[in-house]
Amino acid sequence: MQKYKDVLKDRYEAARKLKDIIPMHKLKEEDWQIVAISDGGLVIADEIRKNLSNNIDYIFSESIKAPNNSECEVARVSENEEIIIIDELIDSFDIKLDFIYGEAQRKHEEKILSYIYKYRKGKPFLDVCDKIVLLVDEGSETGVRLTTAIKSIFALKPKAIYVAVPLIPTAVLEMIEPYVDDVYFIWDIDDYVETSLYYRRFDDIKEEEIEKILGV
Repeated sequence: MQKYKDVLKDRYEAARKLKDIIPMHKLKEEDWQIVAISDGGLVIADEIRKNLSNNIDYIFSESIKAPNNSECEVARVSENEEIIIIDELIDSFDIKLDFIYGEAQRKHEEKILSYIYKYRKGKPFLDVCDKIVLLVDEGSETGVRLTTAIKSIFALKPKAIYVAVPLIPTAVLEMIEPYVDDVYFIWDIDDYVETSLYYRRFDDIKEEEIEKILGV
């Protein structure tokens, strides 16, 4: 981890470095749909889109934690109710699927719908059917958020899915590569710890900034 600590100044530098890797001419010419999967990912996505007219949106998701460990994510649900379950953890904690699906429904109703109304004013998610999608995040730790987003976009029948993330664990990269058309990244890290450790500046994203970027 020490080798990569503070390797990025901030999210804006991450975006600039990603733009050197992403085929920006294709992004523009083929009108890729840009989709963030986290608050920080939205800031990076907006910087990537800078001076372009590509559509941008945010696919919301919520973590489902173990009933006896509020720090341990065992599943995640997205706004179109796609769910990723970490089988090893639910087996280890002896968690019933009824609990997962119940929590998924609760998180969707209590959290995700509130995000949709707040940040998208209740409007539906971007139409990505038969279109090229670029999923953007600021980093990936367990890969659960990323795989949930990939599964959710797949369900919407896009033409292609690309992923842009400045930092990604090697294991997560190997896991998602078979399911997407390409992954644009700056560093893949074997002993990935926590995304914030790799940025010198890692501020919380204000609600006003999310609203401004989404422009609804």
